[in-house]
Amino acid sequence: MQRQSKASLLLSVAIVAGLLAGCAGKDEGNGGASPSAGNESPKAGGSPSASAEASKPAEEPKNADPVKITIMLPLNIAETPPDTIKNEVEKLTNTKLTYQFFPADTYEEKLNAALATGALPEVTYLKNQSTFIQMKGAIRDGQFWEIGPYLSEFPNLSKLKPRILDNTKVDGKLYSLYIGRPLARQGLIYRKDWADKLNLKAPETVDDLVAMAKAFTEKDPDGDGKPNTIGLADRNDLVYGAFKTIASWFGTPNNWGEKDGQLQPDFTFPQYVQAMDTMKQIRDAKAMNQDFAATSKTDQVALFTSGKAGLYIGAMSDIDSLNKDLLKNVPTAVVDTQALIKGPDGQLSTWAIPGYNNVVLFPKSAIKDEARLKEILAFFDKMMTPEVANMMFWGIEGTHYTVVDGKAKVSDDKERTEREVKGYKDSVIGESETNGMYEGYYTLEGRIRAEQFALENEKIAIHDPAAALDSPTYTEKGQELQNLITDATYQYIYGKIDKAGFDKAVEQWRSRGGDKIVEELNAAYKK
Repeated sequence: MQRQSKASLLLSVAIVAGLLAGCAGKDEGNGGASPSAGNESPKAGGSPSASAEASKPAEEPKNADPVKITIMLPLNIAETPPDTIKNEVEKLTNTKLTYQFFPADTYEEKLNAALATGALPEVTYLKNQSTFIQMKGAIRDGQFWEIGPYLSEFPNLSKLKPRILDNTKVDGKLYSLYIGRPLARQGLIYRKDWADKLNLKAPETVDDLVAMAKAFTEKDPDGDGKPNTIGLADRNDLVYGAFKTIASWFGTPNNWGEKDGQLQPDFTFPQYVQAMDTMKQIRDAKAMNQDFAATSKTDQVALFTSGKAGLYIGAMSDIDSLNKDLLKNVPTAVVDTQALIKGPDGQLSTWAIPGYNNVVLFPKSAIKDEARLKEILAFFDKMMTPEVANMMFWGIEGTHYTVVDGKAKVSDDKERTEREVKGYKDSVIGESETNGMYEGYYTLEGRIRAEQFALENEKIAIHDPAAALDSPTYTEKGQELQNLITDATYQYIYGKIDKAGFDKAVEQWRSRGGDKIVEELNAAYKK
């Protein structure tokens, strides 16, 4: 069977909880999804066109009172942003907005407490895809408004991508708007200056990657005569760290794949074991941080930016912040990106996310009637105009960004931009194709290459055939069961269990409810 047969028909939803954790909008430098055929929409900038004018919502009566809206959302920076952007958005949308920011690390606790006490505000952002899955029970209980029937009444909301909306439906009904993200931007960020010194070209195969990790560890790439470098810096995340991307280069299914006419979880496929073997090979060679299963992203980043490690596998858009902080410590360093890495069979593949990283819901406890719901949806319709989307995503032109070649170039004062804009940026609905906001302008060669790699990755992306499917047993036990596989994967890579030990963990997964999940998903898949 071709690697991307039925699996390529649907976008990925993170049905395995381990896949989902950690995607709480911490996407550095993301300029929205890349343009794709069949999704034409006006871009901001330049002289207004007829299509751009058509994207504007109907004008309100003059002197209409501002619409008051309360919004709860996670905060992915250290401090609550000032009202700089909020004040401008209020002017553009004729609203009076109250933002309730809560730290992302404890956001789920706050969310659950507010849900239990009926204290959710009118607009409730979740934390990530995992939180969305956990919220499906409350959605099914009728605690949130179904909004699908209303989108056609709003010219800009109706532009949201149907395939991504389908991935957020619950039992075939739409309750949420989505925050868009590129489909497949995972790849390799590496020290090009180290590679050049050691006469190594950018890795083209997984074997090349392993060889580079070993060379960066053993051959003194920083030239100080000391054995103080390693190849790969990784963290305690099997999804957004190195493992899932390496596994996808082997052709491992994305969460679920078809085997013998049935959907089965990715960890039951031989390619998953090949990926564990590769990670074990790198770790056994001491070519990565030995305690990666207990390493935070902050510490992983520090390994790279301090000049100790030379390889980082994750979102290629991370190159901007990694490069900036690395140059503070190693001014002569040069970084680059690489993707399209072949597995042993010579084929190219990578994994895709479902096109969003978070959603927003509308609680019935706070929104009492249809008229009020439409009032709030009208605000989001305005958010999806280029003027408002740019304000929330990029900030104030001339202060937080400038326009270069029709794209947004972030100000050199990146600390100010993050402090004042980031909190709002993470809440923008849609993506550049649908809301018309500027795409990013980049000068770092590695980032420019990363944007091109993201486009190429989409062509070879492995999607999840269980993207829009539900399993009651997964909702109840999925995270607990996934922990079995996560622990076994780490133990295998650490050499604490062998293949027989890993297979035993898989059997435990099946006997404790996994087989029921397989049964339920296949029943839904065949409908």
